[in-house]
Amino acid sequence: MLAQLTQQPPDALLALIKLYSADDRADKIDLGVGVYRTGEGDTPVFTSIKKAEQMLVDRQDSKAYLGPEGDMAFVEALKPIIFGKDFARIDCIDGMQTPGGTGGVRLAAALAKAAGVGRIWMGTPSWPNHAQIMKDLGVEVGTFNHAAEDGTADMAALRQAVADAAPNDAILLHGCCHNPTGIDYSPADWKEITGLLADKGLLPILDLAYQGLGDGLEDDAAGVRMVMEALPEALMAYSCDKNFGLYRDRVGAVYMMGEGADCLPRIASNGAALARANWSMPPDHGAAAVRMILEDEALTKEWKDELESMRTRINQVRARLAEAGVAGSIDLRPLADQRGLFAVLPLSKDQIAAMRSDHAIYMAGSGRINIAGLTMGNIDKFIKALTKVSG
Repeated sequence: MLAQLTQQPPDALLALIKLYSADDRADKIDLGVGVYRTGEGDTPVFTSIKKAEQMLVDRQDSKAYLGPEGDMAFVEALKPIIFGKDFARIDCIDGMQTPGGTGGVRLAAALAKAAGVGRIWMGTPSWPNHAQIMKDLGVEVGTFNHAAEDGTADMAALRQAVADAAPNDAILLHGCCHNPTGIDYSPADWKEITGLLADKGLLPILDLAYQGLGDGLEDDAAGVRMVMEALPEALMAYSCDKNFGLYRDRVGAVYMMGEGADCLPRIASNGAALARANWSMPPDHGAAAVRMILEDEALTKEWKDELESMRTRINQVRARLAEAGVAGSIDLRPLADQRGLFAVLPLSKDQIAAMRSDHAIYMAGSGRINIAGLTMGNIDKFIKALTKVSG
């Protein structure tokens, strides 16, 4: 039976990693893998995380199961970071720990399907795994264009998608630092989106995977908060992988907001049942480290300082790229107004291949680049290569 399976294509980014590793050119640049890198090209463990992990080693007295909901103290500790201290509907929100933001997205989509959602709408391009998750769940997907030609969010396309949607549909929105485009909704956009969703009765599924890496912790969550304060129901997936540097530890959560506190036990019970069938219990170590940071005032400050230094570096690289103006046929100026780790450059497949073969610069086949893969030491090389390849 297993011999009848069809060979699946390799993951494009994993294949790119292998190509990069095999390249022996000393000046090679990796802009493909979606992890933060320092100005020296490293992806270090946060100092605050190391301290929290040591505390965990010293204090943890059991590795017994916690249950499908995971570490609920971790889930509660994140709430002030995500929702702020004065969120009006906090009593209508419950949450669960998940294996990374991916687990959060999957659980949110599975809950939406179980609740009778007919279709989930999403802007394109999006994180490729969004569509894969929906396909695996058997959920119908509707799409609309996300990026307008001027480098801003295509609100006209979103308006049309909402108009075309049925009242029992859901819509998946990136909370901040859009992957892959870096094009976020403005505060005015979020206000309009909130009204559109309320009028049509759509269920928002919000993916907040990069809080703190765009305009700061508060501003990056402003759109999510606006939507969730105004609408009766919402689902939100959250990731600690990027803003705590816990990529391989798979630390995430899903938050479920109902019309009132009385319906939360029913919603949460469905979430727990789905989690039990999918992964039984999420991994504890990374979540416990995050909890220890957020329960300790000094460690929280240290973490926020580390996160702010990451955000500052990313935006400095964006500013430097934008200063270059037009490189060949590529206008880099819009990158200054975009946010997060990623941007998409309008390069052809042949041009992307030439960047790799002629200049040792590795990027995704979609044209997505990881801004944090650039440093002040290699950014000029990148701009010159881009000029030559696209000119």
